[in-house]
Amino acid sequence: MHVALGGTFDPVHDGHLALFERAFELGDVTVGLTSDELAPKTRHVDRYVRSFEDRKRDLVAELEPLAESHDRAFEVRELSDPTGIATEPKFDYLIVSPETRNGGERINEIRRERGHEPLEIEVVDHVMAEDGERISSTRIVEGEIDRHGNVTPDRNGRGATRPTADSSDTSQ
Repeated sequence: MHVALGGTFDPVHDGHLALFERAFELGDVTVGLTSDELAPKTRHVDRYVRSFEDRKRDLVAELEPLAESHDRAFEVRELSDPTGIATEPKFDYLIVSPETRNGGERINEIRRERGHEPLEIEVVDHVMAEDGERISSTRIVEGEIDRHGNVTPDRNGRGATRPTADSSDTSQ
């Protein structure tokens, strides 16, 4: 089986890891990673998004041990369009979160228009932070929580613009 999922993954957090885990349970995985041009357009909040290369490096580091533990292959491809790779005929499954389910349905409409079979859409529930709210990259970069959902009231967040050279925490 071939599994697709996509996102900005800036930063990768435990909610993303739940998506990846389910993907590797189902098959070999292709992750569409938003391009530098697309990434800001997919944000609900105006914030700085790290470069494609930096995000890809961190994403691969997270995917490698998961792929190995499931004896699966993976690749990371650049997404320049929101429906991206999942409209290609080779995929069987699409992994989505609850808020991206509608995007998955749109992908299946495009697939039908192109004469491809629809994808099985697997919705993976959100992972909750210790405060009962969902873990999200936006909450992490705003300094509310860390990537595991621990509340971090003393941590500074990331702004809407590229950090200055004297910033010490570039992994937010």
